[in-house]
Amino acid sequence: MDFPLSHKTVFVLDHGPTFLQSSKQIVEYDILNKGRPVVIPLSPLAKSLWTCTIEAVLEYSRIVYDVFSQNKLIRFVLSDSPVAVFPESWVQRHQGQEQVMAKFAEHGPPSPTADDCSIAEAIYSAVELLCEVTEYQQDLQTTQTTLENTNPVLIANTGRIVCITNCKSKAHIKQLEEKVLEIVAKNNRLASESESMLPLNQLEFVLIHTVPLEDETGVSDKARRAISPIITSEVIAVRSGRYIATKLAHLVQLHYDLASTTVTGIPMKEEQNANTSANYDVELLHPKTAHAELRKIGCLEGILAAREGVPYETVTLKWCTPRSNAVELQYCTTACRISPMEVNSRPSSCLTNFLLSGRSVMLEQPRKSGQKVLSHMLTSHGGEIFIHTLGTSRLPLEDPPSISEGCGGRVTDYRITDFGEFMKECRLAPIPDESAEVKPVEKAKAQLERMTRVWPMVIGETAIFNLLSHLDPLPSLVTRESLDKEEVLECKRVLAHVASLEQRGEALPVPAVGGARAKGNKREEQYRHVWMELEGLLRAHASNSARHQEVLECVLEKRSVSESAGSSRGGGGGGKSPLARRKSPSVESMKEEKVDEASDSAERVTLGEKADLGKTVLHVGTIRSTLDSPLSPPAVRSFRAEPGIGFKAKGQNLLTMWTSRLNRIHLSRHADFDGRLNAGSSKAELYKNLQAKDEDHPRRLGDANKRSSSPAGFTKRLKVS
Repeated sequence: MDFPLSHKTVFVLDHGPTFLQSSKQIVEYDILNKGRPVVIPLSPLAKSLWTCTIEAVLEYSRIVYDVFSQNKLIRFVLSDSPVAVFPESWVQRHQGQEQVMAKFAEHGPPSPTADDCSIAEAIYSAVELLCEVTEYQQDLQTTQTTLENTNPVLIANTGRIVCITNCKSKAHIKQLEEKVLEIVAKNNRLASESESMLPLNQLEFVLIHTVPLEDETGVSDKARRAISPIITSEVIAVRSGRYIATKLAHLVQLHYDLASTTVTGIPMKEEQNANTSANYDVELLHPKTAHAELRKIGCLEGILAAREGVPYETVTLKWCTPRSNAVELQYCTTACRISPMEVNSRPSSCLTNFLLSGRSVMLEQPRKSGQKVLSHMLTSHGGEIFIHTLGTSRLPLEDPPSISEGCGGRVTDYRITDFGEFMKECRLAPIPDESAEVKPVEKAKAQLERMTRVWPMVIGETAIFNLLSHLDPLPSLVTRESLDKEEVLECKRVLAHVASLEQRGEALPVPAVGGARAKGNKREEQYRHVWMELEGLLRAHASNSARHQEVLECVLEKRSVSESAGSSRGGGGGGKSPLARRKSPSVESMKEEKVDEASDSAERVTLGEKADLGKTVLHVGTIRSTLDSPLSPPAVRSFRAEPGIGFKAKGQNLLTMWTSRLNRIHLSRHADFDGRLNAGSSKAELYKNLQAKDEDHPRRLGDANKRSSSPAGFTKRLKVS
């Protein structure tokens, strides 16, 4: 497994007499007497190169310890004789800003007479430190070896050396790089033969050449380059004082992948005048992941700003009115620890104390127009300050799907309570005995597979899981790997209880399964669904054991009894066939409507009469075209209802009721001709006058002869429906 270079960092500091010289950075300390004309102020002081270097290094380590709680380890090597190393080991409990400051105070400034301080010896000790195994590496190596069940697994060992010294020339820098190559090769040979050391797979060597403020560096910067397959080197020439502090603040961001956020517009009362307030800015450092959401939605470039005198950019966010209710839960995508860039400044101190008091501050993106967007939140957890990235894009849970949108439905339709109980039953816990034949994780997977064979997600998709008060403990028992005799008897008792409820005709408190309205008797439909689901549940687990199969056979027996009893109760048909039982209500409804005789006879025509009726219509059209005589009014259309169709209500169905209504309306609006009324149920003889003698009807026959040939003998008996 690869480790980041930031896991182990060693600072090599030149503790020789050279660093006793002045950095030429003036410090004014007699501020009270400076403005007085009579009193001569004391002359200012200048920090040494050692003081400026230590201040910058301590800021580097403070930021690392603030942002990362573990697995980011730093050690220091001083080029004394002998070499001084602290902390004593890579153990996490030895890491901390207070321990480091105490060790620096213990060693003090360089000695003016120490001429035997060798930076090469300090680099040799730094490489040895990087070959040591940390706690995290040891734990990971043990875990990988246990999982692989093989010989010890070697993990990649990486690290970084930051050397701060004063080089004499470019040749001196070249000499130090060659020394690093030699030392790494030697220590890798020793580490490969040792069980307590790891050879270096990758090393980053950063050489910082520092000089006083007014001096020329004499050495140019060199970008990072590879000097061997496993070693990269970088040379940085920087003046002391504020310049080396800024450079190390930039390096800590590059080495640990940090980003800068500046909170602007913080209202703060003036120190001298508490009645007035001014707005201040505070810069914070944190991992870059806190800006991932801004980068994803594409608005990071618009809020990046360059600060004067620093080589990096910062994200500007505006202070928003603080929220007093820190308990309110916000939708966050990331939470990162922060560290103020200027920890001792008054604005940083006030902001830190404000957040540690339990308050939360919302940060918004600066915009010239439009609605403000809250993108981050500052709050404290357990005495540590975090920056939370708020979700600014559409939330995946803000609009749950509706029933019409398919799978799932409303949130209230999900079996949330049952799912919580399901999760409790499937929790994993460590076991003290690891000598079991079957691994606990395999047992857990098998249990999870059995419990999810039949597990409806939505309330409306199941009947039996809504009747747990009547069916417990059957649903939980059948998911077990095996059943004993008492559990089988308990399952049969539950099935007998359901059968007794059905016999008594008690309705079940279950919703309509599938979201559709039940047809026929609602209670019968409910029990039919219950027996069907019970059979499906037992069939899914019948292969678990022979006793599961016994419970399934009991379900099949109870279901067959239920279906046979339901068919005997079916519709009160008195032994009629299902088709006859469907037809009888339609006939009765027609009798109850008492439709008039003409309409009733029209509805009782046979199929053969219908065929003849089609021919009759054709001949009527012929008579109209040849005789041009007024025809009898057309027969009233009768809508014949097919029995057994539609929803039944009070002995009728919907189609029968609608047909009877239409028949009554047509009969009330139209008077039938006398021939049909006088004929009754027999056949009506039409156009009797055509059979009379010509002298009895001279005008009619004369008119007919003018229009066409005589239709003598054209007598037809029409069947009317």
